[in-house]
Amino acid sequence: MGEPQLVTFLRPVRAGNAFEETVERLLQAIKLGVVAPGEKLPAERDLAAQLGISRVTLREAIRALQESGYLDVRRGRYGGAFVVYEPPRPRQGDLRRAVNRMGPEDLDDALTFRMAVECGAAQVLASMELTEQQRDTLQRRLADVNEAAPADYRRLDTAFHLSIAELTGSALLAATGADARLRVTDLLNAIPVLGPNIEHAAAQHAAMVTAILAGDQEGARRAVMEHLEGTAALLRGFLA
Repeated sequence: MGEPQLVTFLRPVRAGNAFEETVERLLQAIKLGVVAPGEKLPAERDLAAQLGISRVTLREAIRALQESGYLDVRRGRYGGAFVVYEPPRPRQGDLRRAVNRMGPEDLDDALTFRMAVECGAAQVLASMELTEQQRDTLQRRLADVNEAAPADYRRLDTAFHLSIAELTGSALLAATGADARLRVTDLLNAIPVLGPNIEHAAAQHAAMVTAILAGDQEGARRAVMEHLEGTAALLRGFLA
């Protein structure tokens, strides 16, 4: 589990809607694969503290997610709340149904939103004097997605993209990046993982990292834009 990425979802929630917002935050982390299937959520004490809620509220949220089939709660020394949700395998018609739930205008809006957020995050990161740890983290995320098995590809691709916003150090930008990705997650999960597309994406990911590490803000923006335009084209191709 990528702990820095999980922190993005564990900001304190508002007191008035503590239960609902806790469910939302945990669901976001689960659906984006930040906590992978089979992995355990942080300890109850730590989760409650990070979300700024009582342990009673946290237990209610976890129970709701258990009853909905997202978590398996195990007792005992090695117990905890384990993620059991896995994105369904793509089936014909899934993408069309996902878009119909959104509406064509919402699809265009989601793709535009993602473009603005991710291009901006890459530019910001490229403008920074990165530490060795930040550089290593970015390169490690790139290696992870490049080495991913097809079943893990979407999750590790998400981790790579989210890491760009997170490494800027801006909690707001990281949260917005996660929101932008979440808006297209169901769409991406509804299309198959295609070998040629993965190879093309790998080259684009490498171009993004190279530009960021070189401090090339315009190059980073262009690399992200080209990559996201390719993703949008693939989505529209499957919808045609």
